[in-house]
Amino acid sequence: MGWENRSDCHVLVIGSGGAGIRAAVEAEKYGTVTIISKTITGKGGCTVMAEGGYNAVLSDTDAASVHFEDTVKGGAYLNDEALVEALVSEAPARIRELFNWGAVFDLTSENTIAQRPFGGQRHPRTCYAGDHTGHEMVMTLLERLRGSNVEIRDETTVLELLKDGDRVIGAVTADRNGELGVITADAVILATGGAGQLYDVTTNSTAGTGDGYALGFNAGAKLIDMEQVQFHPTGAVYPADSRGRLITEAVRGEGGILKNAAGERFMERYDPARMELSTRDVVARAIATEVLEGRGTALGGVYLDVTHLPAEQIERRLPVMLQQFLQFGTDIRTQPMEVAPTAHHFMGGLAITKNAETTVPHLFAAGEVTGGVHGANRLGGNALADTQVFGKRAGMSAGKCAVSAKSVNQKALDAVEEKVSRLFDGDTMVSSVRSTLKKLMWNNVGIYRNELDLKVAEREVKKLQEKRLKITSPQEIAGAYITENMLTVAGLVISGALLRRESRGAHTRSDIRQKWTAETSPFGHTWFCQDKAGIDIVEANL
Repeated sequence: MGWENRSDCHVLVIGSGGAGIRAAVEAEKYGTVTIISKTITGKGGCTVMAEGGYNAVLSDTDAASVHFEDTVKGGAYLNDEALVEALVSEAPARIRELFNWGAVFDLTSENTIAQRPFGGQRHPRTCYAGDHTGHEMVMTLLERLRGSNVEIRDETTVLELLKDGDRVIGAVTADRNGELGVITADAVILATGGAGQLYDVTTNSTAGTGDGYALGFNAGAKLIDMEQVQFHPTGAVYPADSRGRLITEAVRGEGGILKNAAGERFMERYDPARMELSTRDVVARAIATEVLEGRGTALGGVYLDVTHLPAEQIERRLPVMLQQFLQFGTDIRTQPMEVAPTAHHFMGGLAITKNAETTVPHLFAAGEVTGGVHGANRLGGNALADTQVFGKRAGMSAGKCAVSAKSVNQKALDAVEEKVSRLFDGDTMVSSVRSTLKKLMWNNVGIYRNELDLKVAEREVKKLQEKRLKITSPQEIAGAYITENMLTVAGLVISGALLRRESRGAHTRSDIRQKWTAETSPFGHTWFCQDKAGIDIVEANL
C-alpha cells in the first residue's frame, strides 16, 4: 500500500459528542481542525442521548463552593480537586454560552433557566430541556460546527495514534469501506466517550466501546481509576430489546418513588434522609440488593412510580419518558415503570491537568474519556457540564500548540498493514468475542465484585486477547480494532478492581471488610501505564 490517503490539520479531534464538538469549535479559532466520528457527528455519543440535565450554580441561594463539596462527597473523595474546581466555576458560563447560541432550556416564570433537584445535591442546580437536555445541547453545538470551517469526517475510525518521539502527531484511520489513511496534526484531542458496551446491559449507544482509553493507553498515556464504573440505578427491563435503556434521573428529580414487588418504599432502608435522591451508587446497590434478596419483580427489577404526580406535570416535564413507555405498553401516568441498574458511565480514564493535557505531549482529552473529575461516583447532571467545560479547555490548549514539522514513522504504517493482513487469516469472529466479553463483564465485574469472580474474568479476558480475530472484508477492519480496544479496556477495569481492595463509590468489593470511610481511606487513584499499574497510598485518618 502506498498510503496515498494523507492529510494534515492543526488540531485533530477524535469523537463527536458534546465534548468533541465543543473542543472543535474552540480549536478552530487557532487553525485548521478536523473532527473524526466513527458514527455520524452529533448522533453517536452519549451526550445526544442524555436526558436529565446540566449542573450549574445559577441561583443566589447556591454557591460554587457547595457544588464543589457535593461533587467531592458524591465522588467518595477520589476526585482531582483542581478539575472539580474548574468544573463548578466554569459550568455557569458554559451553559449561558449555549443559551446565547440558541439552546432552548426550560425557563422559570422570571425567564431564567429552570433547575430541578438531582441526587446527592443540596440545591436544585440541574438545568434542563424537558427530559431531552443532551439532544438540545448537541443540536445547538452542531449549528456552531456547521457555521465553522471545521472538516467533518464521519464513519471513520481511528485505529492507532501516531507518534514522533514522545509526542503525538496524528492518527491512522479506516473509513467505512476499510480504506486506510493517515492524518497528521500539531495536536490531538481524544473525546471518545465511555465504554458501557463492555457490559451486556448498558445505556450506551453501540459507539460506547472505550476506544479513547485504549488509544491513549497504547500511546503511553497514564489512566486512572478504571475500576470506577457507574451503574445507573434505573434502566428499562422490558421489552428485551430495550433492556438497559436509560430511565432518566429526572423521573426521581420530579418526585418518582421506588418500590419493591411488595409495594414497599425500600429506600428508607438505605438512605432515609435522601431517599430516591441519594447518589447513584447508593440507589443502584439498593435496587440490586432488593432483587438479590428476592424482593424484586419477576423480570428482576423494581418499580419506579410517578402515578401520584399530576398528569400535566408528567406530560410537560417527562415527555420522552412518557412516549418511550407508551411504546412499551405502559402509561406512566397511571402505571409504574419497571427498572433495574444498567452500566452507564466510566468515572476513570485518561489522567489530565485542568488544561486537559494528558501525560503524553500534544495529546489532550475531554469528557468521559478522562478520569479525576467525578472521582468514584458521578453526580447526575455533572457529565454534560464536564463536556462543555473541558471541551472548551481542550480545544483552547490544543489550539495553542505550535505548528511544527512531523515525521511519520514508516515502520508504524508497515506494522498496521501487517496486522490488517493477519486479520484476514484469523479464526475467531469478532461478534463471538464481543458477546462473550459483554456477558463476562456483566456477570463477574458488575455492581458487586469479589476476588474470585475478578480473577476468573481476568483469566478469561486474557484467553480472548489470545484469539486470532477474523475478518472477511476491508469493511470489518474497524470492528476488529474496536474489539481489541474493548478487550484492552476490560483488562484495565479488572486490574483496577483487583488493586482497589476496598469498597469506594461505584466500586463495591463484597469480599472485603474495611475500617475506613471514603473520606479516611488509605487509598488514592489506581493508575495504569503501558508496562505497569498500581494504586496510590495516601495518609489515612483512621
